[in-house]
Amino acid sequence: MPAALPSFTADAPLLNRLLTRWPQIAERMLADGLGATPAAADLPDGHFRPEVLPAIYACGRAVLHAIGEDRTLTRAEVAAFVAPVAERHAEDRFPLPILMEAIHGSAQSVLAEAAALAEPAETEQLVLVGSRLLDLLMNINITVMETYTEVGQSIHNAEREARRELCSALLRGRPVEALSARADTPLADCYTVVAIQIRPEESPNGAADLLARRRIRILHRTLDAFTNGTALVSFDGSTGIALIPVHADPGPRTANLAGELAEKLGAATYLAESVAAPRADLPRAAGEVAELATLARVLGHPPGLYRLDDLLLEYQLTRPGAARDRLAARIGPLLGAPHLLEALEAHLRFGPDRKTASAHLHVHPNTLSYRLRRVGELTGIDPMEPNNSRILAAAVTIHRLYPPAAVPD
Repeated sequence: MPAALPSFTADAPLLNRLLTRWPQIAERMLADGLGATPAAADLPDGHFRPEVLPAIYACGRAVLHAIGEDRTLTRAEVAAFVAPVAERHAEDRFPLPILMEAIHGSAQSVLAEAAALAEPAETEQLVLVGSRLLDLLMNINITVMETYTEVGQSIHNAEREARRELCSALLRGRPVEALSARADTPLADCYTVVAIQIRPEESPNGAADLLARRRIRILHRTLDAFTNGTALVSFDGSTGIALIPVHADPGPRTANLAGELAEKLGAATYLAESVAAPRADLPRAAGEVAELATLARVLGHPPGLYRLDDLLLEYQLTRPGAARDRLAARIGPLLGAPHLLEALEAHLRFGPDRKTASAHLHVHPNTLSYRLRRVGELTGIDPMEPNNSRILAAAVTIHRLYPPAAVPD
């Protein structure tokens, strides 16, 4: 039987000091816990903050108030704070041993803070705080273990995989009736096809895998909220396609989806959509929107949602054929002189604003003028002439989308 512990009175200075400093203590717990684990070292700054810090803050305040009321939080109360966060980590396949290590690191951090705040005469209060925190730690550990087990065994994983297979089959024009039944998902006659692309980032392999799984989870949850769970998704963490049944009424809300995803994913997000494509036309529509998203991203357009009308010229320029190849060849003489190609691109971007174009290149305006004259001499096309400028712009666009293969040494 555990030893009897003293109770807090209404006037509990240590408890009050802990509550006053709790926002700072919660930040320290996150830094000393998940934020300091080896698996987190290669992740972007603040990766855990949006999902983990609010839970730490809310759970800690609830525990401190419960101590002041001379009671212990029940396991169900603890689970209400902890289980959603644990579920997300489990879905991301964040390593359980590292998560447990992080939880204990956070517990050690709050105990150290309590010890630093305690006065010499407050030993009994400090012991009670430590005892209640140990109870909390036990319930957190049990909740995390149970949640990881439930996620690993969840039928939702099988359902999501069946829905992903259905999405892939629709995009490839394969038979889908049996897959539709297995996924318990009725087929629609038409779908809005949305391509999703995340601007690529350089990340170590371990961090890249964690980021990809987190993005997959966030994308699924966001699309479920947008479509009431009717969207079919095939997404690898960087690129993918979502099929939204037309009866899900995505409508104008889709325009806000790129911004919401960018905020939640912490990365520039490009979407392209084709509205209400018939089921038989899904493979063609998916190829089109994937190319549109790539065009917007590779050509440096702002993140957001794009449709064919937004990129008509760029899309047409990329069609295979002799005209595309002849256009690309127009700037062939510049490929060995990157400074001239940069000058041409700055001129095409800023037009007659020579001062801004030269400042963008960090050169004198006269230097820019000289380089543009060299562009004309080498290509036989004067970039200062409006019609020629359009031809060169088209050639540059093709070059950026289809750069020549590097010649091996």
